[in-house]
Amino acid sequence: MIPISDDNPVLRTPVVTHALVAINVLVWLFLEGAGFQPARLAQMVCDLGMVPGELTGRAPLGTSVPLGYGMACVVDNYAINALTPLTSMFIHGGWGHLLSNMLFLWVFGNNVEDSMGRVRFLAFYLICGLLAAAVHVMVDPASPVPTVGASGAISGVLGAYVVLYPRVHVRMLFLFVIVPVTFHVRAWVVLIFWFAWQVLSGLPQLMSVNPEVSSGVAVWAHVGGFVAGALLVRLFENDSLVQRRTQLAAARSVWHTR
Repeated sequence: MIPISDDNPVLRTPVVTHALVAINVLVWLFLEGAGFQPARLAQMVCDLGMVPGELTGRAPLGTSVPLGYGMACVVDNYAINALTPLTSMFIHGGWGHLLSNMLFLWVFGNNVEDSMGRVRFLAFYLICGLLAAAVHVMVDPASPVPTVGASGAISGVLGAYVVLYPRVHVRMLFLFVIVPVTFHVRAWVVLIFWFAWQVLSGLPQLMSVNPEVSSGVAVWAHVGGFVAGALLVRLFENDSLVQRRTQLAAARSVWHTR
């Protein structure tokens, strides 16, 4: 099931949400070569992706991780490593990775931005992404594997959304055999299910018997970002914007009941 829209109007054009989507797409197309140049893509993932073991110093220098035929990412101690929790938010590993992240940001980011204001939302987004990265490092501090993607920050947006608009209807797309079917579900159902799935997917990584069992996805970054967003949203929301949105929703409700 894929969220494709919500029944939640905005007061203003979500400039920051649109800009974040545009920046991620432009980075993918022009910096990463849209995935059509494997060596270039591997270089960007390795150089700008976040390697937990490089940040903590627990991955031995020279450790290599295969990134494709004849390519590997080698653990180093370059100064740019300190910036990778930020730069990794704008790097993606493939078309599917990029499009799924941007879809979630497009559907849910506009309303969260509309309740915070543009500057606050940008700060909130980046802080959630950094906290998500911190959780990933804490869970797997010696990992030599580069982590990339905006999903940690976007998870923070999802956490904020479920606090702000739990009862809003989200339009979902489901492919029944080959026939696309759409239906509406409350936001809290969609997002709590998504969060629970992330937790369940990440549990094997915490098991002492075999901690290496993993899906290859940084699910604990998703969990950390979601929790950070849910906890921080009240600090970043703009009371005047929230009040105006409440008035708009009430006016729409009256109009629909006439």
